[in-house]
Amino acid sequence: MRWNIVREIIKKEISQYYYSPIAYIVLAFYLIVSGVFFWTVFFLQNQAELRSYFNMLPWIFTFIVPAVTMRVFAEEKSNGTFETLVTLPITMEEIVIGKFLAVCLFLLSMLFFIFPYAISVDLVGSLDWGPVFTGFVGAFFLATSYAAVGLYCSSLTKNQIVAFIISLFICLAFFLVDKFFNFLPESLLQVVAFFSSDKHFKSISKGVLDLRDLGFFLALIFIFLRLTYENLKNQLTKEN
Repeated sequence: MRWNIVREIIKKEISQYYYSPIAYIVLAFYLIVSGVFFWTVFFLQNQAELRSYFNMLPWIFTFIVPAVTMRVFAEEKSNGTFETLVTLPITMEEIVIGKFLAVCLFLLSMLFFIFPYAISVDLVGSLDWGPVFTGFVGAFFLATSYAAVGLYCSSLTKNQIVAFIISLFICLAFFLVDKFFNFLPESLLQVVAFFSSDKHFKSISKGVLDLRDLGFFLALIFIFLRLTYENLKNQLTKEN
């Protein structure tokens, strides 16, 4: 893989994000919702902590990430620019990785708003920065694993709304899987709970960097990026 080509794809995608109104709508939604959760606890409940902020992040990402990723391939297919892109001396692997990393950078820029909240808490109380940093790491892995899901869903269709709905459904399934099956016996529930993105995120956000939790998110990223790659290759083969 040629990383100079990947960098050019990242630059192109990032510029499109910040020239698109969707990016600013998503960013505004994130800041408003996360701000309401944080400041409500901070002022109304008089609690100088970030626990409630991190608890609501999986809910926000479940909706925001599909909105960020829905256009990645669907828009290109709808405009007819994807066919032009694949005729260039660029491999499908470079396209998928470049677009994925661009989404990751955009999501990372959103996550840095965690630190102004943390500084606000630290100014009025004694904040334990360990869980803040691990929560940031967990939030990044959660968001990027959802991004891989979103890229796959965007590769399935030319319609951005359809891509959003499919991605939202899959992300919700990973988020709620252990909550839907809590009637199962304890032994089976533990197996089902392993597929819960919320469970792995909460484990990391508590300050525990367990390799099993990181491995879950990395596996999710690899699987859905691979599915995206294979799906796009198959579509091109059928068209040719």
